Amino acid sequence: MKIIMYSVLPEEKPYIKAWSQKTGNEVTMLDVSLSTETVVLAKGYDGIDIQQATAIHEPVIYEKLASYGLKQLTARMVGFEIINLEAATQNGLTVTNIAAYSPRAIAELGVTQAMRLIRQLGYFDQQMAQGNFLWNGLISQEIHNLTVGIIGAGHIGGASAQIYAALGAKVIAVDPVYNVELEPYLEYTDLKSVLAQADIVSIHTPLQADTINIINEKSLKQMKSSAYFINMARGGLVDTKALIDALQKGEIAGAALDTLADETDYFEQQVDPATLPQDYKALQAMPNVMITPHSAFFTNTAIKNIVEIGLNDVVTLVNGGKSHNALN
Repeated sequence: MKIIMYSVLPEEKPYIKAWSQKTGNEVTMLDVSLSTETVVLAKGYDGIDIQQATAIHEPVIYEKLASYGLKQLTARMVGFEIINLEAATQNGLTVTNIAAYSPRAIAELGVTQAMRLIRQLGYFDQQMAQGNFLWNGLISQEIHNLTVGIIGAGHIGGASAQIYAALGAKVIAVDPVYNVELEPYLEYTDLKSVLAQADIVSIHTPLQADTINIINEKSLKQMKSSAYFINMARGGLVDTKALIDALQKGEIAGAALDTLADETDYFEQQVDPATLPQDYKALQAMPNVMITPHSAFFTNTAIKNIVEIGLNDVVTLVNGGKSHNALN
C-alpha cells in the first residue's frame, strides 16, 4: 500500500520509518501541507494522512482526492474544524481524526503553566531580569488549597482532573457526558458554578458552532478576580479582546494560552516579531500571561501515537474496514 503524508515533522520521521518497515507499507513524507496547489501530489496513492493548521474548506480538494481514487482522509490531530466534512462526505471520503493520542501530554503542560501562574513566576522572571531580587509582596498560593474548574471533562480534561486531584486540589467540572470513571477525581456541576467557584479555570472543549467564544466578556466577569484561565484547547474558544480587557482591568489574575484565535498566521513559523498581531503583543507584554506555540501535544509519546494511530487508520479504511475515529 502506498500512503502519502503531508506536513511531516522531523520528529515524526523515525516513527514513520519504523512503522513502514514493520508493516511493509510504503510511505511518502512531505513537508508541505494539503492545499489546492498540493493536492495533485496525492495522485497515485492509496491513502492520505495530513496534519496542519491551515483550513482546507475548498470543495475542489475533495473532488480531486476522489478523482484520484482515494476513499479516506486521515487527520492526525484532535481538531477537525479545518476540514470540510460535507465536501468530504459528498465525495465518498471517510474522514478520521485522533481524539486521544496522549491526553497526559496536553494535561501536563496545562498544570505546569497553572503552577507557574499561582507561584507568580512571570513577575519574578521580569523583576530578576532587571536585577530586582525582592519578593515585593508576590506571595503565592498552594495548589492543594485551590479549586480547579474543568470545562470539558473528556480525554484531556479528565487527565487534567486526575493530576490536579493528585496534587490535592478540589476539582469541579462541566461536561455534557457524565463519566463515572472520573468520580474519584472531580465533582460534576454546571458552567456557571465552575466559573464562579474555581481558582483555576481550564478549558478542554472542542471548537464547534456552540463553543466559539464560549469564554467571552460575560463569562470572564463571572470568574473570580483572583482566578487564572488556562486554554490548552483551541484559540477560537476565547474572545481574545475580551480576555485582554479582563486581564488589563484585573478582572482575572492571569492566563496560560497554548493557542490563540489567529495563531495560524505565525505559530509553527519563524516570523519577524514586528509583524506579530497586536493581540499577541498585548498578551506577551503581561507578566501574568504565559504563551506557548500550540506545543502542548509535543512529547515523544504523543508523536509516536499520532503517527501510528493515523497510519493504522489509513490501512484499515483503505482495506474496507471501519475506524472508531471516523467523523462522517
